Amino acid sequence: MKNAQNKSSSLSDFGYQQQLERSLTLKDLIIYGLIFMVPIAPFGIYGSVISSSQGMIALTYLIGMVAMFFTAISYGQMSQAFPIAGSVYAYAQRGINKSVGFLAGWMIILDYIFVPSLLYVISANSIKSLLPNIPVWIWLVIFIGLNTIINVLGIEFTAKTNIIFLIGELLVLFIFMAFGLWGLLHDVGNGFTIKPFYNADHFNMNFVLTAVSVAVLSFLGFDGISTLAEETRGGNKTVGKAILWALIIVGVLFIAQTYIASLIMPDYTSFRDLDTAFYEIAFKVGGPFLQYLTTIATILAWGIANALAAQAAISRILFGMARDKTLPKVLAKVHPKFKTPYISTYLVGGISLIVGLIFMDNVGVLSSIVNCGALTAFLVIHVSVIYYYIIKNGSKHYWKHLVSPLIGFIIIGFVLM
Repeated sequence: MKNAQNKSSSLSDFGYQQQLERSLTLKDLIIYGLIFMVPIAPFGIYGSVISSSQGMIALTYLIGMVAMFFTAISYGQMSQAFPIAGSVYAYAQRGINKSVGFLAGWMIILDYIFVPSLLYVISANSIKSLLPNIPVWIWLVIFIGLNTIINVLGIEFTAKTNIIFLIGELLVLFIFMAFGLWGLLHDVGNGFTIKPFYNADHFNMNFVLTAVSVAVLSFLGFDGISTLAEETRGGNKTVGKAILWALIIVGVLFIAQTYIASLIMPDYTSFRDLDTAFYEIAFKVGGPFLQYLTTIATILAWGIANALAAQAAISRILFGMARDKTLPKVLAKVHPKFKTPYISTYLVGGISLIVGLIFMDNVGVLSSIVNCGALTAFLVIHVSVIYYYIIKNGSKHYWKHLVSPLIGFIIIGFVLM
């Protein structure tokens, strides 16, 4: 039976030995995905998204969730066929050919190798507003050093750390939503309305889709779940299930928090600074306490929690490519005690520090590199599904293996443009 239809495919079917420790459950993967996507991600980009969407920010995140849903389905299909580390690199290599896999691997490396740097830089610069006398590079070193140690100590330790940060992020989010609902019930804003979803006076699909191209970036990271395929218990479908559940949960949280925020301050043109728009809203309903709480939560979520997940993901991709001898073999070394790709993890930490110092004052360029790598990799994953299942294996499941990836390809293509 072909791998495309074989539910019991294992590492041995692809010529690999089990080196990494299989300890992660469906719950661990969902938590990892949520941490990677950051449940409070809209805090940091709220101003730009609501401005671009003409106030219809809840609609923007709803469309973004639907758009990413098709890409999540494609990742799920490829993870069933190839339950191995390496994400889009492994899927394109096995699903299409080695050359495409190699190119896809380098595109996803552009994303993942620079994501930790981007997160570290944003967080370090954000702390500067709270503690201006401490040099930014010191925070960069602290964040990178802490996350590197945690990731080397083992995926179980990383998973436990993820749970702590996720609980913290959700707690801050629910505190904000509680303050927000209390304010709305006590005459803050203009009351409950559907305008964050649809405003007939300002609705313009071009504005909405432009905003979606920004909001979709908040969902980047669910694909990182696929890099942990060799450390997961529960069979080939576990990764696919985790990707879909993480995407749905975080999408609902994004929509809920932005809906409440937009009701508190319905005039999106009144913000003093779009970069700190969300914190102005927090101040309006919760004073300095809520303003500082949401600011600090954003810094820790991006600089430690999200970056921790990103560093774990890229180290697994480097491990997978090195094992296939497309990168130096030393990157495939596994720690004898902790069962983690420790050389790859150290390398990512070092690169993050160098890139972070170089782009400390040029976040826009670094962000563009990350976005280009991620979205190009998403295009490749959709092509991989169609080529592997339809062309190579003659699948008759046209919705999962042709229509869905085709829709996903078109949406991601638009966002990339």
